[in-house]
Amino acid sequence: MPASIVYTDRVLRRELHLLALYRLLEASLLCLLVFSPIGPLIAEPHDPALAVSVALAGLPAAFALWLWTRRPNAHLGELALIGAGVDIALALLITHALPAAGPGVALLLLTNIGGAALFLKLRVALLVAFAAAAAMIGEYLWSQLEGGSARPLAEALMFAISFVAIAVLTNLLGERMRESHALAERHGEHAANLAGLNELIIRRMRTGVLIVDGRDHIQLANEAATLVLGGDDEGALDGTALTAPAPELAARLAGWRRDGRNDESPIVCGPERIEVQPRFARLLPGSDSTLVFLDDASLVSRRAESLTLSAMGRFSASLAHEIRNPLAAINYAAQLLEESPLDEADRRLLQIITQQCQRTNGIVESVLGLARRERAMPERLELVATVRRFIADFHLTLAPENGSLQQAGRERPLEAVFDPRHLQQILTVLVQNAINHGRLPGEIARVTVAVEVREGRPAIEVADRGPGIPDAVAAQIGRPFFTTSEYGTGLGLYIARELAKANGASLDYVPVPGGGACFRLVLSGRNPLLSA
Repeated sequence: MPASIVYTDRVLRRELHLLALYRLLEASLLCLLVFSPIGPLIAEPHDPALAVSVALAGLPAAFALWLWTRRPNAHLGELALIGAGVDIALALLITHALPAAGPGVALLLLTNIGGAALFLKLRVALLVAFAAAAAMIGEYLWSQLEGGSARPLAEALMFAISFVAIAVLTNLLGERMRESHALAERHGEHAANLAGLNELIIRRMRTGVLIVDGRDHIQLANEAATLVLGGDDEGALDGTALTAPAPELAARLAGWRRDGRNDESPIVCGPERIEVQPRFARLLPGSDSTLVFLDDASLVSRRAESLTLSAMGRFSASLAHEIRNPLAAINYAAQLLEESPLDEADRRLLQIITQQCQRTNGIVESVLGLARRERAMPERLELVATVRRFIADFHLTLAPENGSLQQAGRERPLEAVFDPRHLQQILTVLVQNAINHGRLPGEIARVTVAVEVREGRPAIEVADRGPGIPDAVAAQIGRPFFTTSEYGTGLGLYIARELAKANGASLDYVPVPGGGACFRLVLSGRNPLLSA
């Protein structure tokens, strides 16, 4: 019975409420017509008792229907159908009681039929219209049986046709209106969703975004910009002057407004001293507001670094053979020269050649290892026994005068999942670095490898008792090609960290309060390929 097109319930209830108010107005006019002194002057009653009864019943019925429309759970189709039935019955009775008011009552009923058709399906609206037409013709026949009527039959027939026409037209018009309204609502919801999505994207962007008005006050700052400029939470910078959190950025913006040149050289902003590259754009043509983009300069450098490493990986495979062949020839020639009678100065030069050949070969091996990293093949390992075997093997190549290596930490078995080849390579890099750099003047390096449990996960710690790593250096260790040694390549720790990531582990530097350095490898207790 309700209309087939989905329509906004709030709007439908409002329209049905207006129809109920119109019905109250009709009932009030009927009472005025029956009970006022001027009523007989307008329409002489044919049946005064029936007119009074209909007037007394019509007003409470209209009021009850109005109250019903105010109920939030009222069924709109049923309410419209019942209201139309009441209207038809009252129109039939009042037309018979007041024949002179018949045309006016029929015209008022047209509005009721049309209003009810808005809430009904077409076939139900047609049934209501046919019922109203039958009521008009039935009242004409009723009057003829009681002694004749001054109203012609043509009038009743024309009103009957009008009821059907108004029901069809109003129902079709309502369908089109409902379709248009539903389409507008869908478009509005879609636009609102897009606006919300755009706002969410802007606020969650890694690039900082600021909107600054003509007085250099921040109108909007997304999360990234708030983090860069040192705001406590999102929205904390709204309304503040740009010169307060970022005076250098404000000066850069003033220069762009003055000469239109976009200086993208990095600047440092906020208490965290984050390096960013600012870009400026006019928000709207003719507007004083400016859109400021703050690109993380460190992210740009990391991308450039990643591209460099990728290019190096492709280039290194072909370059290695070109370097290894002459390097092997130089090394072989140096070995032959060692068998010749040489004085002390020549042997010193020969030693330099051999050392540099070994260093160059180490660089080639490191670059090749970075380029041909194999996929991790994790296995379940018992870490305490694995570390014990590693130390025993390392002792075979470690001269006592270079340092000491011992095992520490827990003695009970501890299982983890890791590629054993990668673990061997990581431990070799960490222990060799500790022996080379973790010694005090005049002493040998003392290195310990401990198996521990950190935050519920198995871990291996490689520590020394050397001078430690300065804070300025600690922030850069692990970056490719960064080294403090003239003989280092700066790739050992970088490869070790990449291997750890491939196995779902993390490798971090941990300062030691009592002196020395510690590198902690935190492993996964389960297969990282299955935990993704």
